[in-house]
Amino acid sequence: MSDYPIIIWNEDGAEKSARWRSESGTPPPKRVLIADDRMTVDVAYRLACEGTALLWRGDFQNARQLLQAMARRADAKPRKAKPIPASPVDAFNMHRLAQSQRARTLGMLLLPFEADHSVPLRRAPDVRAACEQAYGIATKPYISSLRGLQGLIGAYEWRKNGVEIPALGARIHPHYGVFAPIRSEYVGLVNDAPLPLLAATKSVAFDIGTGTGVLAAVLAKRGIQRIVATDQDQRALNCARENLVRLNLAAHVEVIQADLFPEGRAALIVCNPPWVPARPSSPLEYAVFDPESRMLRGFLKGLAAHLEPGGEGWLILSDLAEHLGLRTREELLLEIEAAGLQVLWKTDVKPHHPRVSDVSDPLHAARAAELTSLWRLAASG
Repeated sequence: MSDYPIIIWNEDGAEKSARWRSESGTPPPKRVLIADDRMTVDVAYRLACEGTALLWRGDFQNARQLLQAMARRADAKPRKAKPIPASPVDAFNMHRLAQSQRARTLGMLLLPFEADHSVPLRRAPDVRAACEQAYGIATKPYISSLRGLQGLIGAYEWRKNGVEIPALGARIHPHYGVFAPIRSEYVGLVNDAPLPLLAATKSVAFDIGTGTGVLAAVLAKRGIQRIVATDQDQRALNCARENLVRLNLAAHVEVIQADLFPEGRAALIVCNPPWVPARPSSPLEYAVFDPESRMLRGFLKGLAAHLEPGGEGWLILSDLAEHLGLRTREELLLEIEAAGLQVLWKTDVKPHHPRVSDVSDPLHAARAAELTSLWRLAASG
């Protein structure tokens, strides 16, 4: 933990400090007050909005209830009507700004942690296992936000219980910070698309940006004998290896650290890049947001050089960015053509996640029109 920043506060007439942990990359707050069970939601919310953090010394369950009350304040309809966005891009930017402000405000309620990840507060649950799975073994006390801890606990439950994947007839267990395959429609696309003939004879495939390893597992279940799965993130690499061992597929899948492509060529190359070309506000958002379409463009530009003659590249991509005005279909097709690729076929599926029918969602119109597609690509000519 030697590289972590320090948070400083005054308590009992003395200056104190501790390590600061924030998975969202938020720097330590500059103003910190001690708070306990006497703190009202009115005062807490006002201080948090002003940028003052509250280091909790009271009952843990009371802190949890206070955070819930602050969240209700943050989500309450404003007295003044919000300006109507002029375009889908404006709606997206306004939504992202509101979400960022909400996260910053709710992240101002802080908790102390001991060197073993325990929380030294009354009625605090045992969170040591959840924290250790996300952070590893701690060596010194630290300070983090209650909201961040709730995210760790939620991820711990996801990892323990897993996500049911119908295409596998089994569960995938996502690690903290690794994108969970809860939107199973894209997994179904990879499971149902006809394999290229070359894959049946050479039986080599690449899974670019493997994450939990779910698509590599689907390809192995479909009979491809050798798959190379790549990712840059160490958490994703550990997660994919663990899932493949649990599914008894590790003998068919080699998981390696690489920026996009491994060495060599393959008969089939699959990639499910982040779908929205926007800047992430935290490291955890890189699975959703792809700044300037870096991964998408990198995959397209390198695909032809890594395909065996007659091989195929499968790009799994939502058109949500098109409905938000962040990318046009023409721009995508031009990127494909410029990379020396041609479209063999495209298969679409309608997402069925809850937000599709949530009319209160500021981005409802775009989500309701969204399609997830599998683009079958090949080298031109």
